[in-house]
Amino acid sequence: MSSTPYETYEAYERHGAYERPTPYERHAPSPPYPPQGPHGTAYEPQGPAYRTRETYAAEARGTGEAAGAYEPSAPVQEPPPGHLPGPYPAPAPPYQDTYRPAYEAAARSLAARPSAAVPARPPVAAPVVPRQTGGRGGRRRARRRGPRPAYLPEAGVRRLLPQALVVAFLAGGTTAFVADDKAVDLSVDGSPRSLHTFADDVSELLADEGVRVGEHDTVAPAPGAALTSGEEVVVRYGRPVRLTLDGHRREVWTTARTVEGALREWGVRAEGAYLSTARSRPIGRAGLTLDVRTERAVTVMADGRPRTVRTNAATVREAVEQAGVTLRGQDTTSVPPDSFPRDGQTVTVLRITGGREVREEAIPFLTRRTADPTLFRGTEVVEQTGRPGVRRVTYSLRTVNGVRQRPRRVESVVVRAPRTQIVKVGTRPHPPSVRGTDHLNWQGLAQCESGGRPDAQDPSGTYGGLYQFDQGTWHSLGGTGRPQDAPAEEQTYRAKKLYVRRGAAPWPHCGDRLRS
Repeated sequence: MSSTPYETYEAYERHGAYERPTPYERHAPSPPYPPQGPHGTAYEPQGPAYRTRETYAAEARGTGEAAGAYEPSAPVQEPPPGHLPGPYPAPAPPYQDTYRPAYEAAARSLAARPSAAVPARPPVAAPVVPRQTGGRGGRRRARRRGPRPAYLPEAGVRRLLPQALVVAFLAGGTTAFVADDKAVDLSVDGSPRSLHTFADDVSELLADEGVRVGEHDTVAPAPGAALTSGEEVVVRYGRPVRLTLDGHRREVWTTARTVEGALREWGVRAEGAYLSTARSRPIGRAGLTLDVRTERAVTVMADGRPRTVRTNAATVREAVEQAGVTLRGQDTTSVPPDSFPRDGQTVTVLRITGGREVREEAIPFLTRRTADPTLFRGTEVVEQTGRPGVRRVTYSLRTVNGVRQRPRRVESVVVRAPRTQIVKVGTRPHPPSVRGTDHLNWQGLAQCESGGRPDAQDPSGTYGGLYQFDQGTWHSLGGTGRPQDAPAEEQTYRAKKLYVRRGAAPWPHCGDRLRS
């Protein structure tokens, strides 16, 4: 096969940049005009003229050789070295020398990406230089190669055009290859590095580099942003922090890598603040627990004058002590001493003095009433007298800032329990009236005998009630118990019955009152 001064046809065909010439083009006949020198001047060959295929064929027929197996009667004369026929410039240097710098630059850019596959450089065959050889071996090589193309403008154009297309394709591919390659700076969580990439946007770059980001991570520029050469991509991982800020506990996320950077990110004033860990402590991906108490202004009112302090104390008691105020005995503050002091808060110190006082108080008794069918209606008889109880009560006496407070009961003990009073209530109907006695003045008789008191009793204990019945007489009239314990209505009824029996004789001193 014929070859070009740059590469073999097979090498160009592997890249699809060259089409094999037709047999006619490879064995084109010689032109009718003489060959030209390198500068357009007529070239005078030394020796026999160049022979065409027809000349070789004629000589072969004359010598009886098979068609196509011919040998020139005289050796084919080659042009002198350095002189090419036709008005064509000297051939350009080989492809591998012309485009070697661009190709090596692209190879270096690909070498920076270990994961990217670098396309293999097509092998370049050395240019084949035909040798002038005679004899049978030369004829066999001539038959395999065919005749040399004529050095004419048309043949030269047809021969150089595929080569030019190959050179243009490879040069354009190399230019596009270098243009798609981007040099970027990637910083992942504070670790910067420079690399080359063919990614179109930030997301593709992170995927190629195996960098995963979550919802709490930050990427600048944004993941979907277009990527250009010279760009800097910064990835910061989020870190959880269990933060207690001025008594409020919560969980927050930060992309800062130190405690000081996290406080700056949250906008927390660190001057004068209490931190449970050092500001320079790094924050790992697992996070940490942080307690922060910022500096606050607290006013303490004690003993009639205010004191304002700036403090990062955890409790009101600590803030009061930092203000130079000492709590003694029962002293306390207007807010719970263990509460968290707030910025701008005013705390009043309460000076408390006092003691205890014990008092005995009466416990009132209860009254229980029971129905008694033996008593007339409206009659109540106390069966058990009630008695109040006694309770011992302890009171706390306080004086706050010189003002006496209301006593507060702190303890109560029952010394004696109260006794319940029991009262019988009559349910018996009233007796019928005694005929012939209702017009008498029974009220006047009762007033004279007992002063009108149903429970009256003489000093000797023999007579009792409104009408001063003795026990025997009372029972003989149907009464029960003592007469002074019976209702007034029953006593009047028994007196009327006694009058029917004996008249006014039972009341010798007051009987005249019945008719008055």
